[in-house]
Amino acid sequence: MTVKRIQYHQYGGPEVMRLEDFEPGPLGPEEVLVRVRAAAANPMDFGIRAGQMKQVTGRRFPRAMGYDFAGVVQAVGDRVTRLSVGDEVLGGTPIKAAGAFADVVVAQEKGVVLKPGNLSFEAAAAVPTVGITALQALFTKGKLRPGQSVFVHSCLGGVGRTAVQLALANGATVAGSCRDSAGPEARGLGIDPVVGFGFDPASLAKRFDLVVVTAGTLPVKAARTLLRPGGRIVSILPTPANFARSVLPGPFRVLIARPVTKDLEAVARAAGQGTLRPPIARTVPLSAAVPALTELEQNGLAKRGKLIITPE
Repeated sequence: MTVKRIQYHQYGGPEVMRLEDFEPGPLGPEEVLVRVRAAAANPMDFGIRAGQMKQVTGRRFPRAMGYDFAGVVQAVGDRVTRLSVGDEVLGGTPIKAAGAFADVVVAQEKGVVLKPGNLSFEAAAAVPTVGITALQALFTKGKLRPGQSVFVHSCLGGVGRTAVQLALANGATVAGSCRDSAGPEARGLGIDPVVGFGFDPASLAKRFDLVVVTAGTLPVKAARTLLRPGGRIVSILPTPANFARSVLPGPFRVLIARPVTKDLEAVARAAGQGTLRPPIARTVPLSAAVPALTELEQNGLAKRGKLIITPE
């Protein structure tokens, strides 16, 4: 079976991306083959292609692009038990594999769950990475409980917006930071108070049980100022400095999101119930995806939301 996917033959900038033919290999015993109906771009797609994680992804080429997808199961491995041919699913591929920007994708069963029937493929594809990251930051690392208060730095980014929605749905109160001009949009999500990125942390001192840092513009000292005694800081930014802070005694922890099936099921359920609503900014066919990805990487989106790639 020869199909199309976006791949690259060396690490580098957007110019290395190509839409090319490929043949999926044989399925492993715990893998599924999915006909892609929609795939979503994430910032990590560009960083990985640029070689920022080559100590993990290695130097074997060509390498495929794309992690988040939704589609229909076409084949299953011998040990697959939760999924069957014909199931509508959403999920993500392992970091080393990728391959969602394609006609078909191979993924591990643990990283794929049933898609709620009332959720479009496009909306479903926008869920996996931001959903799992936000959920694990809030509840796995952050230990957030109903009635507690969380501050989400960069509350209108992909992970930030998702964290806001999940926290509110689980009975927490949410404050956050964003660009001053985006304040009305943030308040419309239920965030209160909303502050600009240049806010004085002393004005919100010791008010929060958890601070979730989704962008690198909040100083650690400021995050500590926001915390109540016993509170936690969780950063989704895996920098060397953050890893160093994370092993020291104190409230700071860095999150590397993991493909936990029950977590993906939880965010899929939230999306199906309408409590998690990832915005979609643009949808393009696979044949036009390389220029669209290049534009996104170089210029960002004209409006907030995901770039979605669909079949022809």
